[in-house]
Amino acid sequence: MNPYSRITHAAVHLPARRQHVSEIEQLLRRRSPALNLPAGLLQRTFGLHERAVADPDDLPSDLAARAAARLLHTAGLAPADIDLLLFAAVSADVREPANAHIVAAKTGMTCPAFDIGNACNGVLNALQVADALIRTGQHRRVLITCGETLTRLSRWELTRDQLRTGLTSLTGADLGAALLVEASPAPGITGSVFLANSAGWPAATLYDPHHAPDHPQGLHIDSDTLLGSFHDLDAQGAQWLKEQRVDVRELGLVCVHQPSVPFVEAVRTRMDIEPAQIIPTFPHTGNAAAATLPLQLAQAVRHRRLAPGDTVALFGLASGASAAVMLLRW
Repeated sequence: MNPYSRITHAAVHLPARRQHVSEIEQLLRRRSPALNLPAGLLQRTFGLHERAVADPDDLPSDLAARAAARLLHTAGLAPADIDLLLFAAVSADVREPANAHIVAAKTGMTCPAFDIGNACNGVLNALQVADALIRTGQHRRVLITCGETLTRLSRWELTRDQLRTGLTSLTGADLGAALLVEASPAPGITGSVFLANSAGWPAATLYDPHHAPDHPQGLHIDSDTLLGSFHDLDAQGAQWLKEQRVDVRELGLVCVHQPSVPFVEAVRTRMDIEPAQIIPTFPHTGNAAAATLPLQLAQAVRHRRLAPGDTVALFGLASGASAAVMLLRW
């Protein structure tokens, strides 16, 4: 029995359409004329140039299934070769059943399937689950899928009082991603730590309109409060890295969750990460939520930033608040 797990493939489906920041601002001005929105606000505030937008008929499962099909093709695998399918995303087609079943049906898989949700850290938690299931011998090949359609959470009708918590909704992106985790005789996922400050959950909310109809509807994010909710979580992550005897500055690639350019810069500075170690995805894709880390891994493979044996650090930060650091040997 192979006692370890390893990420062997990463794939994304990136929609071809882009919505430029000027187009977003023009639409917001038309829908919310009382705001008198200054030109360039989104770019100055978030560092956004454009975001990826899916076709109107595409569902999260469609984007996830396309990424999964691309990964299977690249890996030379058939749907029957997958032992377990996980779906981890902020977006979803349905509340019932698990979206993983829809992705499985669209890709021809008949293996067990279920969802994992933890805001933007869903994929990291899916990696945690896949690693545990492979290490205990329950599965040998786990496919993690993600489909995000966050542009559909854009709040176009805003008052001046709502601008602070609504503007962030205009930075969301659409993207499909997939990661393949397989049993390995040598360590691939070499260590991880998961942290939480659950008292910070009110900083970013998307209430269910069916089960919490009396609460504010739509995506509400207080960026300053959300950043503050990660207080001390980064310090705990840094301490864990020291205990692992890992100097982040010596790594060739560090993947960081990217909800905005200033957010990444704050995390980079606090974690002592060099700019060249990060592949920037937010400016020309937008906030891809749980698909952000797989996107960076896929781009690293495409641009030959990863070689066998390289050590990679994944830094996950999600509303809740939760944080995670995972070390990989590629």
